[in-house]
Amino acid sequence: LCIHDNYRNNPFHNFRHCFCVTQMMYSMISLCSLQKSQYYINIFILQEKFSQIDILILMTAAVCHDLDHPGYNNTYQINARTELAVRYNDISPLENHHCAVAFQIISQPEYNIFSNVDQDQFKQIRQGIITLILATDMARHAEILDSFKEKMENFDYSNEKHMTCLKMILIKCCDISNEVRPMEVAEPWVDCLLEEYFMQSDREKSEGLPVAPFMDRDKVTKPTAQIGFLKFVLIPMFETVTKLFPEVEEMMLQPLWESRDRYEELKQIDDAMKEVSSKYLFDKANGMIK
Repeated sequence: LCIHDNYRNNPFHNFRHCFCVTQMMYSMISLCSLQKSQYYINIFILQEKFSQIDILILMTAAVCHDLDHPGYNNTYQINARTELAVRYNDISPLENHHCAVAFQIISQPEYNIFSNVDQDQFKQIRQGIITLILATDMARHAEILDSFKEKMENFDYSNEKHMTCLKMILIKCCDISNEVRPMEVAEPWVDCLLEEYFMQSDREKSEGLPVAPFMDRDKVTKPTAQIGFLKFVLIPMFETVTKLFPEVEEMMLQPLWESRDRYEELKQIDDAMKEVSSKYLFDKANGMIK
């Protein structure tokens, strides 16, 4: 309940988004058989992937990753010189704030879910959660994905750096995974995100701040917004994950391909309608239509 109460009622970055990200994290852990296990198959012992503490870090980071999100992104925070931007020196101000709020909650005895772990374990858990939440800053997307691609060549589950990078990729996938879900679930989330974007761009215009074209209600449409995001962000990342976990392709990558194709069809329809409308207005202006 305390986590719930520390999410604001934004159109997109709210507790429902937190719930979806956490549910997707659970799904990816399950689908990819990431929970560390030891069992016997004939004479072979299989022991691999994540420990219980790793799973705890992943799930807690997912729940906490957008705590107290104000509904305006890092670009706005920095350009508007907000308190958060000043406090965190323009370095991932929102993600640093989410971490701080998470551990402010955990520091309260009644909410401290780590009260029974020893000091060394708590340091490991805290650092793990902070690392994952900071990884959700999309400004770091290329850096993190490139690092993961390098490690993919010879991925080693016993290598701590490799495993940390995998956890970062997992929370990134979950954070932006709405298009993996069925269309009737995914599309309303696009509307919510655009509503939040438009609120920000309207405010930026009123305050004389730069406005990103993909957030401007006068320049962006749902199909154009999603096609670029799917083609250049979502699909490449999930394709990379699929190389390590082939089971992801059918359940998660295939829906992304289908979503891309659907939005491209919608864009073609939009373009055709605009062309017809433009021709009609041109003909009417030139007296060809009475």
